[in-house]
Amino acid sequence: MDEEYLNKLSEKLLLHVKMGEPTSELQLELENLDSESIRLKLIGDKHKKAFWINIYNAYYQILRKEKNVRKSVIYKKKLFSIANTQLSLDDVEHGILRKYRYKYSFGFFTNFFTSKFIKENAVNKLDYKIHFALNCGAKSCPPIAFYNSKDIDTQLEMATQAFLEVETKFNDQEKIVYTTALFKWFYADFDRKKGIRKILTSQLGKDLSNYKINYNAYSSEEQLNNFSDKIL
Repeated sequence: MDEEYLNKLSEKLLLHVKMGEPTSELQLELENLDSESIRLKLIGDKHKKAFWINIYNAYYQILRKEKNVRKSVIYKKKLFSIANTQLSLDDVEHGILRKYRYKYSFGFFTNFFTSKFIKENAVNKLDYKIHFALNCGAKSCPPIAFYNSKDIDTQLEMATQAFLEVETKFNDQEKIVYTTALFKWFYADFDRKKGIRKILTSQLGKDLSNYKINYNAYSSEEQLNNFSDKIL
């Protein structure tokens, strides 16, 4: 197994989802992976982020479209298996990609009730840009793209830029910026208000030092198959 095998497998699963092709064999292959192989092959955060973002985005679509799982339970129930370990979408997002942050703490608190598998496979450092890559099937979610370990940093930068350009509006007369509610939901992930202001200034090239930040209403209206038309 070469070091890119797992990433290619996650991309292949996501591609089958996009093309409406069967995913059962790929799901079985992921289920039968050796947990030690995952730990050794996903050796750094670049590999971990690319693999698990693709896994999250693929399995959300699979659970809703193929298994008709209700949105009320789709995140927290352990409904798929990687390396013979039952996982939930929350395990992937808040456990692995957010380094086991407690889901309902705005990013301030660690979840101490975390399994050994999640601790072993979690990223070493939380990258706030993952919030602009994960798609939970809602209209206000970022679109789905294909991520690979080689280009992940550039890809996440592009995804962040594209999403914030669409989601952010300025009222220069009243000095107000309106932007995505993701900043509010994961407040500490973005280093609070000063971090949010810094991110918006950096990404959008506008001095916001005297602007008030307001958060847009988040549309939970379902929008499946929202794949990006851009190559990241």
